[in-house]
Amino acid sequence: MADDPPRRQPTLEAVAELAGVSRSVASRVLNNAPHVSQVKREAVERAVRELAYVPNPTARALATRQTGAAALVVSGEDPSIFADPFFAQVIVGASAALEEADLHLMLCLAATDRGRRRVEELLRGKGADGVMLMALRENDPLARTADEAEMPVVFGGRPVGSPPRWYVDVDNTGGAREATEYLLSRGRTRVAVICGRLDTEAGRARYRGYRDAMLAVGLEPFPPNEGDFTEPSGAAVMAALLLQHPDLDAVFAANDNMAAGALRTLREAGRRVPADVAVVGFDDLAAARMADPPLTTVHQPIAALGRETARMLAALIHGETPTPLILPTHLVRRASA
Repeated sequence: MADDPPRRQPTLEAVAELAGVSRSVASRVLNNAPHVSQVKREAVERAVRELAYVPNPTARALATRQTGAAALVVSGEDPSIFADPFFAQVIVGASAALEEADLHLMLCLAATDRGRRRVEELLRGKGADGVMLMALRENDPLARTADEAEMPVVFGGRPVGSPPRWYVDVDNTGGAREATEYLLSRGRTRVAVICGRLDTEAGRARYRGYRDAMLAVGLEPFPPNEGDFTEPSGAAVMAALLLQHPDLDAVFAANDNMAAGALRTLREAGRRVPADVAVVGFDDLAAARMADPPLTTVHQPIAALGRETARMLAALIHGETPTPLILPTHLVRRASA
């Protein structure tokens, strides 16, 4: 009687299929990565026992090899975004924290289909030890790819929808509410709003804060007039608001760039700031101090956002289990309101 053919060793794909998870999740469990839910970890461990799966030591060595680098990925359309003062401060904070953790910083921009594919390959592969994702919009495919990543991922700012497991954000709603409450406390009653992009959580959260403050005193909020966080969009929305609501006496802009655009439009329209129209921004960039007049704004700790996002990522890379973090904001009063 002929000998039975040798039994084929079960593969990682077979383990993943039996456990009902992706191959990358199964790989993370077998490499004892900390960034896997307990339910998925237990499912993979059951499948390993049931199939008598034995990892290939060579493949495992390759899978656990560290690169000594962490990537900061911005999901944007314009390569000059890294020159924006906001992202420049984020980079400064992240770089300092990664240097303390002996990790190099990689900058990646998911601006085109090709750029997004490269970032997706990075998340699925081992081009870095971990990734920080920023500026994600609603339904951004990178969010779904991050959920299946073979490495730790920390979000700098929450994406729209269910919050991820690890993120660092600022109190966008509270800061916007404080800005609007301040305008109301100064006797302003026709307070308009220039929103940021409403396919971002920051844009939505800042509008919520404005709306909540208006409703709390019995005033009807203005509809969300949407800009894109740039100075030209703030100028354009302000011009439209003046045409539609010439009697407005204040405006809250969801970032300093748009507030600067609003100031320019008001100046060109002959409106005095703050005598005719008071203006409050959000960010507290250096440009806010140099504006004419200097801009009252909500200070958010931008460099700390980058620093704490990088620290959280480094903790995950080193096997720790951090918790999400919300950084506080506060109002800085200047001459514009």
